[in-house]
Amino acid sequence: MKNEHLLIIRFSAMGDVAMAVPVVYALATQYPHLRITVLSKPFARAFFEQLAPNVGFMEADLKTEYNGVKGLNALYRRLVAKNFTAIADFHDIIRSKYLRMRFNIGNYRVAHIDKHRAGKRRLVDADNKELVQQPTSFQNYADVLAQLGYPVKPNFCSIYPPEGAPLRLLPATIGEKRPFQQWIGIAPFAAHVGKIYPVELMEQVIVQLIHLHPSCRIFLFGGGGNERQILDQWVERYTNCINASALAGGLSNELIIMSRLDVMVSMDSANMHLASLVACPVVSIWGATHPYAGFMGWNQCADNTVQVNLSCRPCSIYGNKPCMRGDWACLHGITPESIVERVEANLTATEKLIKSVF
Repeated sequence: MKNEHLLIIRFSAMGDVAMAVPVVYALATQYPHLRITVLSKPFARAFFEQLAPNVGFMEADLKTEYNGVKGLNALYRRLVAKNFTAIADFHDIIRSKYLRMRFNIGNYRVAHIDKHRAGKRRLVDADNKELVQQPTSFQNYADVLAQLGYPVKPNFCSIYPPEGAPLRLLPATIGEKRPFQQWIGIAPFAAHVGKIYPVELMEQVIVQLIHLHPSCRIFLFGGGGNERQILDQWVERYTNCINASALAGGLSNELIIMSRLDVMVSMDSANMHLASLVACPVVSIWGATHPYAGFMGWNQCADNTVQVNLSCRPCSIYGNKPCMRGDWACLHGITPESIVERVEANLTATEKLIKSVF
């Protein structure tokens, strides 16, 4: 069909929006006649703006400009003017449900995500836990498209070429990567305490990596407030460390840096998904949460997950619940050595690939 124009709605946290990228890319490349507009928060522009020629981005701030029913009605009027032929709700929250209702009344083709909440509840049940892999967010998004008549097959590798983002795009403050020099990323924070590896143990990871690779550079990723203070302390103590988030000056530049890393160490957090979008291998650390909930990074190897087996795990889908034991054994039980071991495995694989080229 000609003049098909699909609206994809996904707000929420950065990691959830990032997980839509591989699915939107598959849709765009397998249906080149289809116009696609992604409606999300302003930060997501960096994900979709250059993704494919037939993908556009539309930002909307639901807390300010489009707050409340009056704001949503204004947003709906703005969307209707775009002449969409189908609506894909990747979010299924109150605000997107309201927009969906308006589109349904207008006789648009509309489909929404199934988050498989019942299966996730059984996954974290304290008494009758069922450790069963839940459908991934990628599959859930793809299912929405299939309902609208756009089944897709996975074909996404990276938002950049295989060699990574062009070197000229790297911020000058980062400097150049020397031959055979290891570039390691560490993103030690997450939105909830149940997903954060203890800071003192992560510092031991840094110490061990520097000992093994004295010339390596360790790029630290994190936000503001207390997070930045901790990262700056590490930079002061260890000359190998650089506060990448502070120097990058924005999400786009952080993605460029990640595309040049040999490996990233991350929590179950947005940075795991950001690194996945640029084909960087991620050693992911899981505490209260679990990969079975369906939030593993795109194309990431299961061998690179670091976690301990406890009868209480997982106790939370998002890591936002208090520890029922009171000691966060799921995180404190992970040794720095186990993380370093996985980092080493990835660095060894990278070194072998480089040597084969040279």
